[in-house]
Amino acid sequence: MQNQSTSSFMVGCAGWSLSSAVAAQFPEEGSHLERYAQVMPAVEINTSFYRPHRPVTYARWRDSVPEDFRFSAKVPKAITHEARLKDAGELLERFIGEVRHLEHKLGCLLVQLPPSLRFDPQVARQFFQSVKRLIDVDIVCEPRHPTWFTPAAADLLHGRNVGYVVADPAVMPLDNIAAESGVVYLRLHGSPEMYHSSYPESYLDELAQRMRGDAGAGRKVWCIFDNTASGAAVPNALSLLGRLNQAAATYSR
Repeated sequence: MQNQSTSSFMVGCAGWSLSSAVAAQFPEEGSHLERYAQVMPAVEINTSFYRPHRPVTYARWRDSVPEDFRFSAKVPKAITHEARLKDAGELLERFIGEVRHLEHKLGCLLVQLPPSLRFDPQVARQFFQSVKRLIDVDIVCEPRHPTWFTPAAADLLHGRNVGYVVADPAVMPLDNIAAESGVVYLRLHGSPEMYHSSYPESYLDELAQRMRGDAGAGRKVWCIFDNTASGAAVPNALSLLGRLNQAAATYSR
C-alpha cells in the first residue's frame, strides 16, 4: 500500500494496465485501476489523447481511487496535433467538460505538442489563457520543436504558470531556461529504446535524489513512466517509490 511519506510525490505510469509479471505486487481484488491505485499514488490518462471519454467514465475512475490519488490527463491530439492549438475553443471546452468530472482528483493537464509545431507567441498565449479560464489545475507542456526552448517561450509559459515537461529522451536541454514553475513533471519514455527500455538502478537512484530536492524546494513533483511497450513502466515506478519510501523512513528516525 501507499506510504504516507511519499504522498507529496505523484509517481505513476502512462496507464494502469497490470501484467501478470507484476500482479503479485498489487491487491488481487478489483479492477485494474482499483488495484493499481492501492499501490501507486498517481497515473497519467494517456487514452484521452486518442479519444474522448464520457463524463460518467471519468466519474467512475474518480470514485475507484483513494482520496489522495491524483490523475494527470493528456490533452487530445485533435487540439494539439490537428488544430495545432489554433481555434480549438469548442474542442477544448468539450474536453474540459469531460475531464472536470475527476473533480479534485485531477491534478494536472499534459499538453504534448507535435515535433513540427513551432513556437508562436500569439497562438500559445491565447491557448493557455483559454485553458486557464476553463479550469483551475496545474498545466505542463511537452514541446518538441527547438523554438519552444528559448527564454521568450519560457517566459510566456511560466508567466501563465505552465511548466515544462522534463522528458527523457530530451529534445533540448532545459538548463538555459532560467524561469521555473511550481510543478516539476518528469516524463520518462525509455532510453535507449523509446517506450521499451527499462531504466537502470543508477538512473533511479539519481532520479529519487532529484525529486527529493525539488520537493524540498516546495515544488509539486510528478514522475510518469511512459516506457510501457515492453512492461518496464510499472517495475520502474515501484522501484522508484521504494527508494523514496526508504529515504523518507531514514530521515524520520
